[in-house]
Amino acid sequence: MERLYVILVSAVITFCSGTAFAQIRISEPGRVVERQAENRANRKIDQAVDKGFDSVEEGIGNLFKKKDKKAKETEGAKPDANADTKSGSEASSDISNEATAESGTPAKAAKPSLKSYSKFDFIPGEKVVAVEDFAQDAVGDFPAKWNTNSSGEVVTIEGTEGKWLMLGPEGVFYPEFVNKLPENFTLEFNLATTSEFSFYSGYLRTIIAEVATPAKDFANWKGFDGGKKNGIELGLHPKDAGGSQGLAMFNVFGEEDASSIMKNEKSFPAFHVPEHNVVKVSVWRQKGRMRLYVDDYKVWDLPRAFNPEKNYNFIAFSNQGYHEEANRYFISNLRIAVGAPDTRSKLITEGKFSTTGILFDVNSANIKPESYGVLKDIANVLTENGTVKVKIIGHTDSDGDDGSNLALSKKRSEAVKEALSRDFSVDKGRLETDGKGESEPATPNTTSEGKANNRRVEFVKL
Repeated sequence: MERLYVILVSAVITFCSGTAFAQIRISEPGRVVERQAENRANRKIDQAVDKGFDSVEEGIGNLFKKKDKKAKETEGAKPDANADTKSGSEASSDISNEATAESGTPAKAAKPSLKSYSKFDFIPGEKVVAVEDFAQDAVGDFPAKWNTNSSGEVVTIEGTEGKWLMLGPEGVFYPEFVNKLPENFTLEFNLATTSEFSFYSGYLRTIIAEVATPAKDFANWKGFDGGKKNGIELGLHPKDAGGSQGLAMFNVFGEEDASSIMKNEKSFPAFHVPEHNVVKVSVWRQKGRMRLYVDDYKVWDLPRAFNPEKNYNFIAFSNQGYHEEANRYFISNLRIAVGAPDTRSKLITEGKFSTTGILFDVNSANIKPESYGVLKDIANVLTENGTVKVKIIGHTDSDGDDGSNLALSKKRSEAVKEALSRDFSVDKGRLETDGKGESEPATPNTTSEGKANNRRVEFVKL
């Protein structure tokens, strides 16, 4: 029998009509079960469900339901790095991801490795300028630094780190603290959906635009094209018409209202319910060029998506509406970084290169697979300059114990050394390691952005 994963929400979810959820419909094989609060004590579920959440049911749409899956690789078969990998983001790294083989025996699904991301060439910007993990917001509230013409609330999801913004009915949701975007930047966020999701529910659209007055004009970026101009929409949906893949779209708008310059739509394998409903989304702008990735899969690579003459100053998410009441989108861990990466110049010419793009599991030296692009870029520089030796230095933020942070930073530098040697054939004799813990911050540890910039790996030419 399939194992159900449920999300925990601290308040009854209220729709724009004012009607609250009293019951949650959760799909099981062959039937639909009404899950009510009074039945919770009779079910064998995680004890965390009952900690202070008496007013709420223990799931919305059965977020982490997993269906039977065949093994992705068979002996002697060539693995497809893009076809069936799970997200390496923190949002999904801690989920107990069980699959049932044809024999009926539960099997533990392996976490994606660096090798599985071998086609992932995304490199985040040099400096983190905005981070949103909703840490400052109370569960059940709409986030204080955002605005919307709809409704939504901060929730937690069982088996994941941190908090998520659950997007309510049709509307636009935007972070008010983003008001300037340079010609080179990256945007990353985690995206999740309920595992039962109707094809007729709308896209989750990511919007990047030039907007004269965001507080007044943001609502133009709703589902229909009416007032949209000077921007781009990137749509993701977890179910295509065939039901076996996800769906992606883009729409580029010019200077006149509703002036679509180009658009397209396609199915793709990296985001679909129920198996791949928690993913990492990465957007990379380089002047006019736009690249969109979902996990390791490159969805779009458009050379003329952005107008270099426009001053893009607005990022938002648009929910086109839910066809089924229990459908929901969730976003988390939004991160914006600016600056074009220049590994070769900084390491070889300046003698030092620092990156926040090598990511690790929480309190761990395990490297996340989405770090592949950065590691590959560094390895290429070292390969092209075969006599160069470097010291790899790990750094942490100030959260936690000083001694533990120091030990962790040393372990992380060793993990980077091992990855460069194992996965990119860099001679270990050219690599030294060290860790500084929290002792040498690049920026003050007083903000989320400052902490993100301090969680870095530094390469110093010897």
